[in-house]
Formats: sequence, structure tokens, C-alpha cells
Amino acid sequence: MDIKEILAAAIKAAAQQAIDKGVLKPGNLPEVMLEVPPQKEFGDFATNFAMQSARSLHCAPRQIAQAVVDNLDCASVERMEIAGPGFINFYLKQNWTADLLASILAAGESYGSLPANGLGRVQVEYVSANPTGPLHVGHARGAAVGSAMVNLLRAAGYDVESEYYINDAGNQMNNLAASVNARYLQLLKLEEMGGVPADLTVKQLDELPTGITFPENGYHGYDIIETAQRIIRIYGKDFVALEEKERLAKFLEIAYKEKLAGLKEDLEAFGVTYDVWFSEKTLHEANKIQEACAFLKEKGEVYEEGGALWLRSTAQGDDKDRVVIRDNGIPTYFAADIAYHRNKFERGFAHVINIWGADHHGYVARVKAAINALGFDAKNLEVMLLQMVRLYRNGEIVKLSKRTGETITLRELMDEVGTDAARYFFCMRSLDSQLDFDMTLATEKSNDNPVYYIQYAHARIASIGRQLAEAGIKAVAKEELKLEALQAPEEQALIKKLGEYPEMLAEAARERAVHHVATYTYELAGLFHSFYNQCRILGVEADLQQARIALVGAVGHTIRHALAILGVSAPERM
Repeated sequence: MDIKEILAAAIKAAAQQAIDKGVLKPGNLPEVMLEVPPQKEFGDFATNFAMQSARSLHCAPRQIAQAVVDNLDCASVERMEIAGPGFINFYLKQNWTADLLASILAAGESYGSLPANGLGRVQVEYVSANPTGPLHVGHARGAAVGSAMVNLLRAAGYDVESEYYINDAGNQMNNLAASVNARYLQLLKLEEMGGVPADLTVKQLDELPTGITFPENGYHGYDIIETAQRIIRIYGKDFVALEEKERLAKFLEIAYKEKLAGLKEDLEAFGVTYDVWFSEKTLHEANKIQEACAFLKEKGEVYEEGGALWLRSTAQGDDKDRVVIRDNGIPTYFAADIAYHRNKFERGFAHVINIWGADHHGYVARVKAAINALGFDAKNLEVMLLQMVRLYRNGEIVKLSKRTGETITLRELMDEVGTDAARYFFCMRSLDSQLDFDMTLATEKSNDNPVYYIQYAHARIASIGRQLAEAGIKAVAKEELKLEALQAPEEQALIKKLGEYPEMLAEAARERAVHHVATYTYELAGLFHSFYNQCRILGVEADLQQARIALVGAVGHTIRHALAILGVSAPERM
């Protein structure tokens, strides 16, 4: 246990002892919340435990605080003060940080990886973009936050499985095939008319008199033109003679494989992998959508009206009932989602987390309604909504790609700012707030760039290791360290910050707050830079030197551990 856990347990034990002695009346004791005061004069830790327990113990907060102070038994506490309406400030003994660092060093490479919490299996589904084109910056934020969320939960002791839901059924796939078909025929027509311009744009192709009409609901992305061009390079005019239905089926197969492969390739380049890729098409092929609707019908959760089948979602808190099977017998997209979420819970997940775009806000209530109607508890579905991303370059908002004149893709963003910078910038703000992404700052090699600032701290640590090796200085065994030699303010601040790491991870996981990890890592790097500038390692007294070597090693491990959660590399040279 770290010092906060030890102190929290001691506070609760002191309150219980006061109850046993009759000093306090019996009652339920709340969890002890400890905080680091903003000013050093208020102690090392403070708690409002007395105020939190006043109602259940039927006693004034200051009386409870006094009872805790009178009965507290904690070897690390030097003195205590009661402040204001009942705060207790704790001043720890001078050597407590030495004990804290010793416990961190004893944990070794496992420091920051919390034990299994036994809360059941958790599924995190994120990105799940239609396989009809490349991922854009909005998907990129979801990819960075979602994969970091999975890493964070695993570090915090959760049993997590990640999943990508492939929307490979329905109109979007038919529209993909129709779009490729139109571009294929248009390009062949252009060749007959004298050739395809080398710098052809979507706008030009739409305006050229090919006589081929592009589908109203088609995909206008430049990538569709690229797909059609690849088909022509490989197959030439082979598909022209086919009946349109057969040609569309061929193009659907080709385009789907290409687009899905492109999604996977871009995500892997971005450091994102999944445990499961779940195909929507399999739900249709296994008749799971009709089965789910039939199940709801047996339960009386759906009804027929106007030839359609409706879910009684208003009974579960939705603002209106929703169609699941249209009057033509075709399931809605919502029906597929019902079957999919039924499948999730039937796979045994205790908790399901969906990370969606903010445009899905109105969709949450109906999905939760469906889960309750299916007999599961909608409280076990957690939907996190990602807000918009605005890109800036040189102070100007960037909306369109230089190459295609369309939305900037994940691949283009990686090419311009790098994977590390992109992932950190996406993770450094709460996902429910709009993110202003400064692409110019992300590429700067300066302390103003938080990614560079953190990575430079780690590179400095690696450099220290190389200098020590060149000087022939080896670290001594942990039990031989004199950690009480670390008394400089910069050393003390670093040790205390290291001690916060496990609790920060646990809290960040509970709150699904990946940005807390980004903030912590930046702050730890800042404290290390201050230490580096004030505290020499080479050329100081042997015990102090070895203690500082140990401290630097602990900082390096913690930075690597935190950056790994964020999916950011920890370079040894910069």
C-alpha cells in the first residue's frame, strides 16, 4: 500500500476506535478521500472525512475530527491540525518519502499496473466507421481515445476486450458499389474521349460530359476515383460487358475488401489494434436480427402499426417509439443495433462501453431502451460521446486536404504531425469537450509542445543512463540504497508525484478520463526537468548519487508506463 492508502485506512480505523470507545455514536463510515493541499503550509494531505461522516454519526464535524486525531495510529504522521469546519491536515515525517520511493522501487516494472479488480468482463467498442472510405480526423480522435481507454482500463485491473463493429450491410454498401461503378464507367468514357487528366479532381469528374450519372446517395470521396482507377489498371474493361447487377456485386466485393484493408492498415499505423472485428453482415446471415425482433414480440415489447413493427421505447424512457421492421419487411439500422447489443451481452460482458461521435447523441436513449426491453440492464451500457475536432495550421482553421480538397484523413494527419503527437493531442483533453488541434505546435521541437517536452524528459533519463555506463557507475541493490539522502525540494516533489500514479490511474479508469494520464505525464516530466536542472548525479557523494540514480530510474519507468497507455513512444534519443 502507498502512503495515501495507509493513511486512509488509519483514519477509518481511528473513527471506528472512537465509536468502540463510545466517543462517537455508531454509524456508517464513508470512504476516506485524501487530497494534496494547494499550499505546503496546510500539510502533505488533507481530508474532509469528518464533514462527510457528520450526518451518519450524528455529530458535529469538528468533534469527529478531534476523535480521529485523538485515536489515529500512523507511524508516518508527524502531526495533525483541524482546520475550518472540520478539515484534518496531516503533516508527515521527513522520511516518509524515502519509504514511498522504496515501495515504488520494490514494485519494479509492475509499478502502475494495478491488480485485477474482479468487476467482470468489459467491452470497449470504438471507431466502427463504415468501410466506405478512409478515416478522417474525427475518427482519429475516437481511435486515439478508444485505444488509450482500453490500455488504461487494463492497467487499472479491468478485464477488457476491444471491438470494431464493421457496418458492412445495408444501403451504405450498395451506395459504395454504385459509386465505384459510376466512377469506373466515367473514367473509361474519359479514356475514350481523349484520356484522363493527370490532376483529375472530384469536381472536374462530376462536371465533365461523360454522360454517366453519379448516384444521388453515392460517396464523392477522391478515394472512390482511386478505387475505380485500380480496377481499370488490373481488369481494364472486363466488367463493362457484365449486367449491372453482376458488375455491382463484383465492385462491392472489390471495394469492400480494399476499404476494410485500408482502415486496418491506417489504424495499425496509428497504434490501434482490436481483439475482435465484428461484421454486421453476420447478424443478417445468421438471422439474428429477426430472432431479436421475434424475442421482443414474444415479450410484448414491440407492436404492429401501419404494416411496420415498432419498439415500445417510450416505455423505457425514449421520447417516441421506434420502427424496427419497416412495412416492406426490411429491418432498420436500429434493428441491427438491437441484435448487435443483444449479442454483446450474451457474450458475457458485464459492462459495455461504446465510444460514438457527438452526432449520435439522440441515438443513446433508444439503444438503452432496447437493452432494457431485451431483459438486460441498460446501466451496463455506457455511451461516451466524442466532440468535434478543429484543426489549426499557423493560426488558421484547416478544413480541407491539400491533396484532394476534401476532409483531412487520419493518414494525412499522421504524415504531417506524426503518430505520437496526434495521439497525445487527441488524448490531452476530455473527450466531451471540443478539441482545437494545433498542427503547427504538434510539429515543434520546443518545450511548448507537450509531446516533445515529455519525450525529451525520457530521452534525458536515457542519456543519464548512458553517461553512468560510460563512467563505469553501476546501480547498487535496492536494499543498500540510502533514500533518505533525497531531501532537495525537487527530489521530494518528484517522489510525491510518483506516489500519486497508481491512484491517478485507478481514478482515471473509473472516470473514463484518459486525459488525466496525459496531464499527469506532462506534470511529471516538468518536475523531472526541474530536478535535472538543479540536482547533479555525476560527481556527488556516493549515497546521494545512488539514491538519485534510483529516483531517475523510477521516473523513467513511470513515464514509459504512462506513455504506453496513451500509445505514445518513449524515445531514448532526440
